[in-house]
Amino acid sequence: MDRGLQTGLKETRRHGDAMFPLGVYEIALPGGAHVLDTHWHEEAEFFMLLEGDILFQTGTEVFPLRAGEAAFIDPGDIHAAYPADDRPCRFCAIVFHPDLIASAQYDAVQQSAVLPLREKRRTFPRVLRPSVPWQRELLDTLGRIAALYEEQPSGFRIRLKAALLELLALLAPDGRAVNRSETGEADSAKLNRLKTVLLHIQERYAEPLRVADLAGLVHMSEGQFSRFFKAMTRKTPVEYINDYRIARAAEALRGSERKISDIALDAGFDNVSYFIKVFRRALGCSPSEFRRQAEESTAPLPEGSGS
Repeated sequence: MDRGLQTGLKETRRHGDAMFPLGVYEIALPGGAHVLDTHWHEEAEFFMLLEGDILFQTGTEVFPLRAGEAAFIDPGDIHAAYPADDRPCRFCAIVFHPDLIASAQYDAVQQSAVLPLREKRRTFPRVLRPSVPWQRELLDTLGRIAALYEEQPSGFRIRLKAALLELLALLAPDGRAVNRSETGEADSAKLNRLKTVLLHIQERYAEPLRVADLAGLVHMSEGQFSRFFKAMTRKTPVEYINDYRIARAAEALRGSERKISDIALDAGFDNVSYFIKVFRRALGCSPSEFRRQAEESTAPLPEGSGS
């Protein structure tokens, strides 16, 4: 995944497909690179950190995540990740919709495991560590899921679904599951305010967006809103809007031959010079360089190249 395409807000893309809603994504980032912008999706997610150290955020909680550990994100939870130092990092995200493990009819598994997971009454610990024996077994199962998804042997979907059910089985013994069904009223209010603003940005990014108008959406003064937004996302509203617009522009640059000036305008930048400046600061190259690199990375190999 390109560094510039990691801004998600409320994700609209489908992980997997309607018949098998599961996706696995392995991503390597250079030292100091931004990891994940604040976003959420309707699927559950296991975020496995393979190399490096990062700071992970779910809702209003921020915690360190180290290589070999994984974080679990419940469906609908706002989450983000930030570099903890200047070292490179590599991670693997396993994203799946709970419908994948739901039964066709209401049965004992649905009642005791799937429904409580959906409702966050019996869900996975936020951080899974190899030092805890049953969590080590769970992490090994996640590694097996990633390998199956990559290799896709005959019957791999059956084996993937079975592995997801194994994860629920590991959670079943007393004392392992946690209850996150009751979020404090103050935290819920903060998260709902943030979601309101992020959805507005996602839907209106191509239009002029003023911080005062965003503040008005959640009934805050401009100064109060700016402090709230920075505390929740680690970015100012303007930085966040620019990053989202750059991500959309990067997608357009990869997928079309349209003029850079037109792409800039469609992404919400009315000044091309400013767009190029912000793009270079975000991605380390100009829009034209980004397009050329994208074309080279997707170009077919010349005959006789590779194996």
